[in-house]
Amino acid sequence: MSYLDRDTYGIYKNNVNGGPGPDVLGADTLIGNDVCNQSGEDLGDIKELMIDTRTGKVNYAVLSFGGFLGMGEKLFAVPWSVLKLDSVNERFILDVDKDRLKSAPGFDKDHWPDMADQSWSSEIDTYYGSDGYVDTTPRL
Repeated sequence: MSYLDRDTYGIYKNNVNGGPGPDVLGADTLIGNDVCNQSGEDLGDIKELMIDTRTGKVNYAVLSFGGFLGMGEKLFAVPWSVLKLDSVNERFILDVDKDRLKSAPGFDKDHWPDMADQSWSSEIDTYYGSDGYVDTTPRL
C-alpha cells in the first residue's frame, strides 16, 4: 500500500498548489508502505517510524520482512537516511540485497531493542552504511 492510498485527510488528492509531498509526507501515510530493493524485489513494508524526540527527526523506519500473516516476521530498524522514496511506483527503495537483509540485525515484535543505545545504533548505522550522525542539540 502506498502513501497515496493511506491519505485519509486528502493531503495529496487535490494537489493544485504543489501540496506537502513528496518532500514532506504525513507520518501516518507512510506506515504500511512497500519497500523494495534496486532489483524490484519485495523487502517488506514499513511498520513504524522511530522519531528522535530531542531533534524531531526520523531516525529509523521499522521494516517487517518474512513470515505469513504476521507470524514469524522479523523486524528491522533501517536508518531513515538510507531509504529513498520512489514516487513513481509509490514505494521506498532500500539498496540492500534480499539475502543481506535476511542476515541483518533484527528483532521480533515482543523484544524491541533500546534504540537510544549508542552501541546498538552504531551497529545498525554501520550495517546499512549510514553516516550515523545523530544531532543531540536540544530543540527550542
